[in-house]
Amino acid sequence: EATRKLAAALGQAGWLRYLAPAGEGGALQAIDVRSLCLIRETLAFHSGVADCAFAIQGLGSAPITLFGDAALRKRYLPGMMAGEHLGAFALSEPDSGSDVANLTTAARREGDAYVLNGTKTWISNAGIADHYIVFARTGAAGDARGLAAFVVDAANPGVSVTQQLEIIAPHAIGTVVFNNCRVDAKALLGQPGDGFKIAMSTLDIFRATVGAAALGFARRALHETIARIGAREVF
Repeated sequence: EATRKLAAALGQAGWLRYLAPAGEGGALQAIDVRSLCLIRETLAFHSGVADCAFAIQGLGSAPITLFGDAALRKRYLPGMMAGEHLGAFALSEPDSGSDVANLTTAARREGDAYVLNGTKTWISNAGIADHYIVFARTGAAGDARGLAAFVVDAANPGVSVTQQLEIIAPHAIGTVVFNNCRVDAKALLGQPGDGFKIAMSTLDIFRATVGAAALGFARRALHETIARIGAREVF
């Protein structure tokens, strides 16, 4: 799988260390959006798959970096920065995309665990991720204050990838279903009700990098166009 190979290469080269602060083994004292933008612009110029691998590692690690306790950070971040452990960000649903407050995946507390039920779609790294950051409802429907975020291992019983979506870009993206998926309460990020804040805090870091990646793609398109114009024979 190209994504896994590229993530490993990015880890070996130290690029993934920019996704965490120095206290967690990262490259800088804090996550620096400008650095992430420069990295994504560069990667996008050379390889869309490499850019996606980097971005999804960021989305799959930032919630843990920002809101995970010491045990979760120790368990997941080293492998992610090494590119040996792939993450994914499971927010979008068939009937809920940008309108995060209306997501319907539910998390029910049962003793020392939560039981998750619901469907996520358009999830990059679906089927190849080692864990998913899953946003689910613990409170009233339609209330942004009723969301929570969990770190769910892909190998957890009750997690299944039911569909691989066909897109032009050559990376894994699909639908993930959680069917009575039981996760330890220690997998909760922050507190119940923090889910919306966690989602927005993560996206706030990476929104600017989307523009940087687009610039990289545009630069590559211009580069290819100039090369084609200079070599093309007409008439």
